[in-house]
Amino acid sequence: MPQVSSAQYGKDNIRVYKVHKDAETGVQTVVEMTVCVLLKGAIETSYTKADNNVVVATDTMKNTVYIMAKQHPVTPPELFAAIVASHFVEKYEHIHSAWVKVVTHRWTRLTVGGEPHPHSFFRDGSETRNVEATADEGKGISIRSAIAGLLVLKSTGSAFHSFYKDEYTTLPDVYDRILSTEVDCGWTWNTFSSVQEVRSTLPKFDKAWESARMITLETFARESSPSVQNTLYKMCEQILKAVSEVKAVDYSLPNRHYFEINLSWHKGLKNTGKDAEVYAPQSDPNGLIECTVTR
Repeated sequence: MPQVSSAQYGKDNIRVYKVHKDAETGVQTVVEMTVCVLLKGAIETSYTKADNNVVVATDTMKNTVYIMAKQHPVTPPELFAAIVASHFVEKYEHIHSAWVKVVTHRWTRLTVGGEPHPHSFFRDGSETRNVEATADEGKGISIRSAIAGLLVLKSTGSAFHSFYKDEYTTLPDVYDRILSTEVDCGWTWNTFSSVQEVRSTLPKFDKAWESARMITLETFARESSPSVQNTLYKMCEQILKAVSEVKAVDYSLPNRHYFEINLSWHKGLKNTGKDAEVYAPQSDPNGLIECTVTR
């Protein structure tokens, strides 16, 4: 007999903007987020018997996120995601697990006349700070923090050679190449017993994000990379060392390829090897390198 083996539902793409106004200084601080909420629990009958009595409406989820944003801090995002996820498990007896993702978009304060402007900002890239929090009834809160959409490029200092070759291989060994990728880096914290324990960890969330970002950028720049795989692993090692409360670090790094263009057909113009200056950026296909490193 057919049965529901797994089910969840929720509200995606909840756009939230919150402004903090300092009455004394006149300085305003803004945070913009995109939130997703997914719930699990005793909801099978909503699928099998059209029983909507067990359905917490997705519009209710949206309203809840707005209310939680008004009543609680939205920074760091780890705390806000934990508050929202815990609310659904504690509020509704038949909901046993809540997954909340918070994507924080970049708004950087403008500098005008050499001074930070009190209420003007600019979007300085597509990079986001992401958090996924899962509140499981009786099991605590698991949190994964992440950097996503961080686009980086180095024009030299990367190689890829001595790889496995067979009758399907056409790629030559490369001892100097352009390396570019869009970083997706995540770190999973030790499980928290409650929102209160998340609150007690507040200073460490921003510091961990800053450390992971700095390690990613500095290792990418300084490393004479023999492969994306090896450079990625070194980044993971350093983050685990820097943040003792983290139990796992993961990266997903798509290769963004730049190919030399042979221009010798035009009057013998040299543009390959050591003479290469003009390249053709490629969108696809692309390599995709992923790894998770644990303690």
